[in-house]
Amino acid sequence: MTQFLSRKEVEALSSWVLDESLRAGVTAADVLYSEGSSSRLSLMDGEVEECVSGFSAGIGVRTIMSDGRQGIAYGNSLDRLSVKELVEWSATNCRNAEPEEGISLYTGKLITDPAIELEDPLIAEITAKDRMKYCTEMNDYAKSLDKHILSVRTAGWQDGYGSSFYCTTTGLAGWERGSSASCGVVVLAQDGASTEMGGYGDESRRLDELDIKTIASEAVKKTVLSLGASSMKTGTYTVIIDSETTASLIDIIGNLFCAPEIHKGRSMMQDSLGTAVASSCITLIDDGRIPWKSGTSSWDSEGVPTGSTVLIKDGIASSYLYNLQYAWKDGVKSTGNACRGLSSLPDVGTSNLILQAGKESKEVLISNVKRGLYITEFMGLHTVDTVSGDFSIGAKGLMIENGVLTHAVSGVTIASNLMKFIKSIVSVGSDLKYFGSIAAPTVVVENIVIAGE
Repeated sequence: MTQFLSRKEVEALSSWVLDESLRAGVTAADVLYSEGSSSRLSLMDGEVEECVSGFSAGIGVRTIMSDGRQGIAYGNSLDRLSVKELVEWSATNCRNAEPEEGISLYTGKLITDPAIELEDPLIAEITAKDRMKYCTEMNDYAKSLDKHILSVRTAGWQDGYGSSFYCTTTGLAGWERGSSASCGVVVLAQDGASTEMGGYGDESRRLDELDIKTIASEAVKKTVLSLGASSMKTGTYTVIIDSETTASLIDIIGNLFCAPEIHKGRSMMQDSLGTAVASSCITLIDDGRIPWKSGTSSWDSEGVPTGSTVLIKDGIASSYLYNLQYAWKDGVKSTGNACRGLSSLPDVGTSNLILQAGKESKEVLISNVKRGLYITEFMGLHTVDTVSGDFSIGAKGLMIENGVLTHAVSGVTIASNLMKFIKSIVSVGSDLKYFGSIAAPTVVVENIVIAGE
């Protein structure tokens, strides 16, 4: 059963857990406590489809032996008897684990940086009446925008907060708290025999960054533009990828720079540092300290301060992302990219990924293309072979003819190699936009073979 504890109670319980862990015979331990509250409302054609509010809390205990064995146990019951069982389970799992090299706890300082701005007090003030107003306005506005809209399948809103407390037997102890809100619209559109369903959403830690009319408008525009789509002739084209679709591509590329993927032979970026892996117009940065962004925090899940790491600089691979263990393996410092949940051991992940913007607008980039494809969606990106880089994925978008977007295109396939693909990027737009923790602009890629009819 989820319990409500004050901060002082959480701190006292966590300190007691560390003492109990050492009494259980392990060398070191850390505790991660997490709690959160969220409320969600969604309408279907103006009628309530879902209305949920809730609070959850849990604690994860990691124990470590001097030879690098680790154990983890977690639970949602926060009474001392239940938590003591977690300690015992964690210690048992630790003793039965295989030793690993480089396992350690951070010995620096846990420093909270107020400048990173994680919490908007206005989000905490949102009421059930506000949520209904937001969803109703999105629903009504989407229906009014275009005669082709048959139905607003979803007009949804969610908001909440989360707090975490981290402490270790090396003396680290600190809290971090943040808020977030998100909303989205999904519509059904029809034109003759052609029917399309599509949507758009956004999320932010700041309430004033969510524009419900813009979100509804984007959902309608994207869906209506897809009506009446047809294939295109097989050939070699210049493609322009919109910022949202570019972000999904950047997500895959960023994960290729995580040190565990490199060490385990699961990344095509292995042994690539100092070499050209992308076009010279590509600079990709991981930055965990950008104010208000969803991937931002003062420290990572091992207590190491977050920071900014350049992964690709002017097309040249510059650095990998590390936690403490893999930094030890490579003889470098952690980049502050450790990630974990209550039930998992530390791994490595991206924070905020940013593909640096260029100087030309999306409109100028499109106007420069005589014949090509403006891509608004990739299908099957998860099938990219991260070792070889080979992929074959579906795409949809709009035909570009003499610098103008014309008819909708679907049912086409792009088969290529990821490194070859990003080396073929010839221009990056100025329209940088965040999609969650990933920021990307429009990009232009030349000489891409598209298989159509």
